[in-house]
Amino acid sequence: MKHKVYQSLIELTNGKWSSLAIQRFAKSSWSRKIIPSYIRTYRIEMKEVSQSIDTFPTLHDFFIRKIESQYHPIVNGEMVASSPVDGKVESAGSITSNGTFLVKEKAYTVTNLLGNVDQASHYIDGTYIVFYLSPADYHRIHSPVNGHVKKQVTLGEKSYPVNQAGLTYGKTPISGNYRQITNLICSNLKHCAVISVGAMFVNSIQMTNTSRDWKKGEEIGYFTFGSTVVLLFEKNAFQLDSSITPGSRVRVGEKIGSML
Repeated sequence: MKHKVYQSLIELTNGKWSSLAIQRFAKSSWSRKIIPSYIRTYRIEMKEVSQSIDTFPTLHDFFIRKIESQYHPIVNGEMVASSPVDGKVESAGSITSNGTFLVKEKAYTVTNLLGNVDQASHYIDGTYIVFYLSPADYHRIHSPVNGHVKKQVTLGEKSYPVNQAGLTYGKTPISGNYRQITNLICSNLKHCAVISVGAMFVNSIQMTNTSRDWKKGEEIGYFTFGSTVVLLFEKNAFQLDSSITPGSRVRVGEKIGSML
């Protein structure tokens, strides 16, 4: 019953006009007035931000703020993968032989996430990591590995919450939401997928890297009021670091595992 009530409320509020209203406010000059309270509410560490509060013209500009590179050192090693975002590890582990993985005890399929059976076949018995970014987190996305971009696609339309309630009571927000998928061939010649998943109300995921060759640690894009990043690695391609467990916090550039 609780699931149905939650889903009904989200359907009623997550419409085109409500989303548009939020976007317009966040990008208006009026929104800059709430930046100080936003910082206090989410306890954002301003010493890491590359510019002063007064220089942000809108809440949107603050949300996609950059952070001084000294606070995001990138782990060394060609075969070492690094975190693509600042956030919480929501779930991580092995993908089953049926191509499923669990987030908040909810089963997802790689096929539904990628929208392509052939692409999904690469990740059977592979490894997955789901990162959740809260409103307080730095919302720029960085490449976790050195790799060549083989294909990029955009799927989905509406987006539903990917916070604790959304993942618990929502239908299948990770594989159903608006998302941008980049398929990479890594240094070990194995497949890796980087999936940026939109959050409720705003589906904006802006890619900033147009290169076909990604370097570990470099910025590849940012969320506008987002959300979640999912990494998929091919079978026998990646060893998850022991520190990457559900609930653990990570920062851009920190080690998440090793390429095999």
